[in-house]
Amino acid sequence: MSEEAPAPSPVIVKKYANRRLYNTESSSYITLDNLAEMVRHDRDFVVYDAKSGEDITRSVLTQIIVEEEGKGRAMLPTNFLRQLIGFYGDNMQSVVPRYLEFCQTAGNHARRDAKDGGGLHAARNGGCWPQEHGDDGTGDDAVHAILPRRGGQGRRG
Repeated sequence: MSEEAPAPSPVIVKKYANRRLYNTESSSYITLDNLAEMVRHDRDFVVYDAKSGEDITRSVLTQIIVEEEGKGRAMLPTNFLRQLIGFYGDNMQSVVPRYLEFCQTAGNHARRDAKDGGGLHAARNGGCWPQEHGDDGTGDDAVHAILPRRGGQGRRG
């Protein structure tokens, strides 16, 4: 039997008060772009505040998304962002992360299938692809296929 090699432990990154990021594995300062590349290469990392020791990985990942969106690589539709913000403090807040993780997992499977020769059809059958729900590209219908509309309101025209 062949056993998979254990995944390497995450790279520890420390963020200092001057906003510099220090990669403890390479003993060098890095940028958010370097962390984005690590994500793209499936290299796990954890970011700690150097002073408090608090895990700030989520905050840093969010910063990476904001920077990528600002570079003209926008992936998140404005309406989706508005809806996401609207869920904070809502009774649906606990459901949204599970739904997004489900869609992300389905998308990863579809992407793998598409790379393995399934093409666009395999990618579109990834479980959360908007066209499956007759979406107009805003992301509304895909979200509302699982999550109810807030306050019973429909899409604004």
